[in-house]
Amino acid sequence: MRNRRHRSRSRGAVALAAAALLGAGTLTACDAQGGNASAPGPSAHGKPSPKPTPTWDTTPRSLAAVGDSITRGFDACSVLSDCPEASWATGTDPEVRSLATRLLGKGRAASHSWNHAKSGARMADLPEQVARAVTERPELVTVMVGANDACRPTAAAMTPVDEFRDDFEQAMRTLRRSLPKAQVYVASVPNLKRLWSQGRTSPLGKQVWKLGICPSMLGDPDDLSATAAERRDTVRERVVAYNEVLEDVCDKDRRCRYDGGAVFDYRFDGDQLSHWDWFHPSKNGQSRLAELAHRQVTARKPVA
Repeated sequence: MRNRRHRSRSRGAVALAAAALLGAGTLTACDAQGGNASAPGPSAHGKPSPKPTPTWDTTPRSLAAVGDSITRGFDACSVLSDCPEASWATGTDPEVRSLATRLLGKGRAASHSWNHAKSGARMADLPEQVARAVTERPELVTVMVGANDACRPTAAAMTPVDEFRDDFEQAMRTLRRSLPKAQVYVASVPNLKRLWSQGRTSPLGKQVWKLGICPSMLGDPDDLSATAAERRDTVRERVVAYNEVLEDVCDKDRRCRYDGGAVFDYRFDGDQLSHWDWFHPSKNGQSRLAELAHRQVTARKPVA
């Protein structure tokens, strides 16, 4: 009897000890996953925390513009000539109220904005323009280019979309090597077919077009045949493809904003087109471009 009682007490002690251990194990597991214990850090799963999206600066203090004849204010003041003072990006003309003037004020815009655009430039010229622009160390870079890639002697001579993409990506790499934190505003390529539709009502404009302004779209402006319509549609489709590239490449850069197609969608009327060529923006049109850019740059989030 004495031995049986001893064995019974021993078995009870073992059972109690096992229960205590199980309880301790259960408590430890609870504390590791809930209660007052801290949640596991990134190292617990072997994955770093995602980097937060940088806050867009709505008040950049300097600006450099790159692009083509539109940014040079071509035909805004006189026939077949640049008028940089009327540029939507960096101009000083009070009638335009350029993006630089709106962002920086008249005084600072004069000393802290630079125009490296060139009339006739295509996307292939953008990396070189950007290389010059980064030497100014601007906080904001504006990009408006692509119309001349579509405005070729023939539709067949337009820049291939893959080349357009490669050149834009190279320009962005050039920028980021020198200015990793600079912000970029990318304007869409205008709807060239809409400009043809609007400008073909002007006899003077059509005469100027004969001098070689965007022949792939504006050549034989009164030809309404199926062949001519197909040519113009081909140019328009290429512009749409270029804008898709601009958006895609810009979306991959955390400090780049595409205009969402605002310039492409904008319906320039007779007052907003140069009365010298009925194709490039007038001062009024340049002001509208500045307004579209300012709306996008000063918004906390991209404007849809």
